[in-house]
Amino acid sequence: MHPFTVKAFKDLSVEDLYEILQLRETIFVIEQNCVYHDIDGLDKHCFHLFARDHDTQKIIAYARLVPPDLKFDVPSIGRVICDKNYRGKGLGKALMNKAIEETIHLFKTKAIKISAQTYLNIFYGLLGFKPISDCYDEDGIEHVDMLMTCE
Repeated sequence: MHPFTVKAFKDLSVEDLYEILQLRETIFVIEQNCVYHDIDGLDKHCFHLFARDHDTQKIIAYARLVPPDLKFDVPSIGRVICDKNYRGKGLGKALMNKAIEETIHLFKTKAIKISAQTYLNIFYGLLGFKPISDCYDEDGIEHVDMLMTCE
């Protein structure tokens, strides 16, 4: 499996940031055909978890680790993505497991909240997240808030 790196915003290189934003745009804006403000002002307050391909060193998976009271009252994980060429190989599950581990470690939390696209409810449910809201539209895509309690 690909090794993961976690960095505070201030520790990202210009190249890291460019690749992260490029991957987010490719998936969230182009692939999902969704026009929205991806650069929402939260990145500079968050930690950024990513994996690179062994051979190309290209960023292929990413998640944003959001501190409490920035998006929700508890820490959250967002902008979860895997390059389409690496899907179906367990990278998304590995990314989320590492994101959960790092979120607990960084924020000393007992709960993590996510805003999940509803078609991924089963995936997130298998990781321990439970729906806590009705479905709602976010930028033209159906979402649901989910919570994981960490004991």
